[in-house]
Amino acid sequence: MTTLMSTYPEPSVTFVKGSGTVLVDDHGKEYLDFLCGLAVTSLGHARPEVVDAIAAQAATLSHVSNLYDTTLRHDVAGIVDDLVSAATGSHGQVFFANSGAEANECALKLARKARPGRYVVISTLSSFHGRTMATLAATGQPEKHLAFQPLPPGFVHVPFGDLDAAQAALQAHEVAGVLVECIQAEGGINVPPPGYLPGLERATREAGALFMVDEVQSGLGRTGQWFAFEDEGLSPDVVTLAKSLGNGMPVGACWARADVAEAFQPGDHGSTFGGQPLAMAATRATLETMVALDAPRLANEASQQLVAGLLDIPGIEAVRGRGLLLGAALAMPIAIQVASAALRHGLVVNAVRPDTVRITPPLTIKPEEISEGLVRLNAAMQDAMEECS
Repeated sequence: MTTLMSTYPEPSVTFVKGSGTVLVDDHGKEYLDFLCGLAVTSLGHARPEVVDAIAAQAATLSHVSNLYDTTLRHDVAGIVDDLVSAATGSHGQVFFANSGAEANECALKLARKARPGRYVVISTLSSFHGRTMATLAATGQPEKHLAFQPLPPGFVHVPFGDLDAAQAALQAHEVAGVLVECIQAEGGINVPPPGYLPGLERATREAGALFMVDEVQSGLGRTGQWFAFEDEGLSPDVVTLAKSLGNGMPVGACWARADVAEAFQPGDHGSTFGGQPLAMAATRATLETMVALDAPRLANEASQQLVAGLLDIPGIEAVRGRGLLLGAALAMPIAIQVASAALRHGLVVNAVRPDTVRITPPLTIKPEEISEGLVRLNAAMQDAMEECS
């Protein structure tokens, strides 16, 4: 009997080490990691700059309370603000947490504090914003809500890509903020129609609400821009980050424009481990390495080869997404079978919808690794189609 709670399916593989794009299981078998721990290890496993930073910091100072100051969190907040302000034209302030859910939790509280008297947050159907009670309520997947009712009130869901529905909701409620993913990742790698996001931003501002963008999975170079919101020239009031931020270290961040961030006062929010030295050392090394390598360029270059190869595989009808945040749309609802077969062939991917396989390899993936991964995915597709025919 396991002593772990049954919150995840029984794993079929146990990984013990990794290097770059390669994972190794407890039997010594090697796999190409085209999932990256759900878009987390964007610099690959055991990236030397991050490993060295963690080791050095662990030998120096791993943790103190946020009652006291450390230097690293200021350094990292500056890097995050530089990246976001270059994209938005506005400087801001950063709150550090441990995950994307906590980053979004901060955004939700900030929206209510910055817009007194309002408490409704609009998000979209098929979105995913986390599994805390509030971020689960914001998540637009009703099937995930059923076991945990009643959820916190104040959340309204509208169809993704439907501007008229969003405008109607903004008019019908006293809205504090709108929370949206520019590409829905967990929902199936869904890209909205052109013009939807700029229209949503305009409507949000006209309603006096905060425009908040969840970049937890799409941010930091993965889509071929530092942030997915750049593709349509958006300028959000709040941006949430996590996943690749620490390349495997649990880190989340909520950036808010300076005039919005000032709504928070001491005691309004906090996190015991948020911004602690060990996490910040990993994050600084990750971000500095991403900047030095020009992470968006890496994603764009690898994407061209990967997308072309995916479209050549029988059974894949289309590829959704941008950069290295991709969903292979299948002709049959066999994504679970494909992911299982891929694992047997030494390739790690996963099913985000019955007909969609998510592909999010490291931004540092090599051309020859892409080629080999495509060979393995092709074999997995053939196995799955035969199994389901």
